[in-house]
Amino acid sequence: MNPVLSVVVIGRNEGERLRRCLQSVRAMRNPGGDVEMIYVDSASTDNSVAIAESFGAIVLAVKPKRPTAALGRNAGWRVATAPIVLFLDGDTILHPDFVIDSLPEFADASVVAVWGHRREIHPEQSIFNRLLDLDWIYKPGLTEFCGGDVLFRRSALEQVNGYDENLIAGEEPEMCRRLRGHGYKILHVDRPMTGHDLAMTKWAQYWKRATRAGYAYAEVSNRFRGTGIPFWEDDVRRNRNRAHMMIAAVAFAVIGSAVLWSPLPALAVIGFYLLLSLRSASKVRWKSSDWFTLIGYGIHSHFQQLPIYFGQLQYERDRKQGKSRGLIEYKGAGQ
Repeated sequence: MNPVLSVVVIGRNEGERLRRCLQSVRAMRNPGGDVEMIYVDSASTDNSVAIAESFGAIVLAVKPKRPTAALGRNAGWRVATAPIVLFLDGDTILHPDFVIDSLPEFADASVVAVWGHRREIHPEQSIFNRLLDLDWIYKPGLTEFCGGDVLFRRSALEQVNGYDENLIAGEEPEMCRRLRGHGYKILHVDRPMTGHDLAMTKWAQYWKRATRAGYAYAEVSNRFRGTGIPFWEDDVRRNRNRAHMMIAAVAFAVIGSAVLWSPLPALAVIGFYLLLSLRSASKVRWKSSDWFTLIGYGIHSHFQQLPIYFGQLQYERDRKQGKSRGLIEYKGAGQ
């Protein structure tokens, strides 16, 4: 078999979500030849491996001391035999037309990655799903990064030796930065790609996810610091400044209200951040026509600076102590 496409699905305790993902791969429109399906399992304790085997997928089981998504993706594409590799997370559903509509983009030899729109499957299940669904929406065109679901030219993966397996998050933008250093292009196309199951119903999950993002920002920016290709340094600095301002504002509200025996300082701070949130909501109104969701997203865009900053602090502490942190997971098995 000489497949035209290799599909690499990574997962850890995805269970029935994995079955749904593999079913969607089977249901996609024929991309013009055979499709090779590879599932990489990261030490699942459920029936994920059995589910993948039932679909006839090549199953690779990785059981490192420090599992990462990057390690799983690398294991998959390195055994793949097709010239184009589609990466999927096990909690996603592939749109049937994405691959066949996107393969022609590779006619441009400089394009090495093509990704489309990922959207939440169940935004109605929680306020977190509803707001974070907007995080997946980007304007089409050339981008600096891609997400976990993406079509890749395998020769480009070989050239840069794939993803950095030491990163617990942010491995896609980090590799894209290296690819762009070789003059390659990352293309975001205006078509549906995958549905995603965030399955976020708890505050603790929201906090952990944002903390993981902060850890990734700090680790990746540190990786490129002092080189000719800096990356995410401005994002890290901006997040730190916003978090400091928020902490100072809360301190002013508490101390000011206590000293003056008046709620006015607290109300002033709340009013200030509501105005900022409205301003942020207005800037992204192209993402949604629902103003309730937009205002909530505006509030989220400011509040998330705290857990993101906390993640940066965790990275700096680990770096100074010479520690390697494991996965920061916000979902348990079956969630």
